[in-house]
Amino acid sequence: MIFRRRTRPVAAAPDPALRGTRPGYPALLLACLAGASSLFSFEPFGWWPLQFPALAWLFYQVGMGSSVRRAGLLGWAFGFGWSVAGMHWLYIALNRFGHLPAVPSAIAIGLLGLYMGLFGACAAAAAAWLRKRWALPVPAFLLLVFPTCWGVSEWMRGWVFTGFPWAASGYAHNAAPLGGFAPILGVYGIGVLVAVCAACLVMLTQRQRMQALAVFGVLMVAGSLLRQVAWTRPAGQPITVRLLQGDIPQDQKFDAAHLLDILVRYRDMMTAAPADLTAAPETAIPIVPRYLPPGYLDIFKDYAARTGTTFLFGIPLGDGEREYANSVAGVGPAGQSYRFDKHHLVPFGEFVPPGFRWFTEMMQIPLGDMTRGAAVQAPFAVKDQLVLPNVCYEDVFGEEIARNLREAPRPATLLLNVSNLAWYGESVAIPQHLQISRMRALETGRPMLRATNNGATAVIDARGDVVQQIPFYQRGVLAATVQGMAGATPYIRVGNLGFLGLGLLALLGAWWSGRRRGSRQAAQKSA
Repeated sequence: MIFRRRTRPVAAAPDPALRGTRPGYPALLLACLAGASSLFSFEPFGWWPLQFPALAWLFYQVGMGSSVRRAGLLGWAFGFGWSVAGMHWLYIALNRFGHLPAVPSAIAIGLLGLYMGLFGACAAAAAAWLRKRWALPVPAFLLLVFPTCWGVSEWMRGWVFTGFPWAASGYAHNAAPLGGFAPILGVYGIGVLVAVCAACLVMLTQRQRMQALAVFGVLMVAGSLLRQVAWTRPAGQPITVRLLQGDIPQDQKFDAAHLLDILVRYRDMMTAAPADLTAAPETAIPIVPRYLPPGYLDIFKDYAARTGTTFLFGIPLGDGEREYANSVAGVGPAGQSYRFDKHHLVPFGEFVPPGFRWFTEMMQIPLGDMTRGAAVQAPFAVKDQLVLPNVCYEDVFGEEIARNLREAPRPATLLLNVSNLAWYGESVAIPQHLQISRMRALETGRPMLRATNNGATAVIDARGDVVQQIPFYQRGVLAATVQGMAGATPYIRVGNLGFLGLGLLALLGAWWSGRRRGSRQAAQKSA
């Protein structure tokens, strides 16, 4: 008697023609909801595993037989949901503080989501096109091609038209196992690995389910082990810091009636106690120096000379009657001065894109075409440490911070972010921004200090952990002792070229797999 081994049926890739070239409205709605669910993977929720099934849904829809057009539309809907959910707080700035009516504000957020969704469309459509072009087997498509396309689309979102990489998938994994890859591959590389993990879930429907589980397990274990690696080393002696949170209501910050109160508040907070470094938020002093009361800045110079305190504070600094930059000014105890000008400006807030002045004129937000700082700027010496500022959402651009550390003659040992997120009310923007700063600390192996108007004012160590923090939405001072770090992580050395290079290798591997598959099929036919 001959016994035959029984095997479980596996899902086969259906003919794309059976699924049509356009997804139905229910499929588009599900794609939008799957993308929107990513909001809960980020802070303040922190449900990072949720990204895996969300992306797996998209991967299954595209990977199990789909035309290029259908894949692109599903990717667009998925990206739209991801972007609108992750950045809905922009509505508060437009409506509450920009006084743009509710309907135009909602339309503006929707249009932004449609634009951001194009990157998801490109990822899905490109992956589907490559699968058809190279006749790829399912494993090569899911594990190599689609994750690479996803990661490249997030990277492109970070620089096309100046970039807006907020809510990139990798940010959800600071404290997760995949966060261990940050010093090597950066946030976009982690995004690729997130996509690989999602593909492994889809692979559970295939014969290669055990291999998929092995890949998933290896990534989790490797990431956990990499988190134990010390990529940088202590430099010099620790310094004491005071990080100020003035909690100025946004509707008062640029109101002339409240200007004197703001100046007095920050004067008193900055000179209340000495420290090696006292840092105040973005535009803590909201007007250019020539309009300040006589002798106001001299107060800080005198206090620095008497106490040995170094000050760094946000202030607009002008280079002409109508030219000014969003700057960080520094005053040292020996009379030394410092200036850092924001390099990566915010569209509509710090420069007006061509053809959109009509839109900015609809809002009552202090706007201007600010001057742009240099891409590489020197840090400011504070005793043994070198402190490199970045202003507000500049720390979303990890490649730019890595470049500064890579190319500066004297690389910084501490990073300092000064921000004002009061524009976005009591929304998820503040915890999301804190999560972004944590990723920069992981990528560079350097502590990140944050001095903000209403949160999150915090000290983040070189491992990306928040070691001290003061509550949001209240006035306060964070006093801490911080150790600077020196050395270069792999990400500092090569930036995003590392993950792009691995992505290219993945595509070459997929192409080779498709060629082998084609050769085998041709040989079987000829036999």
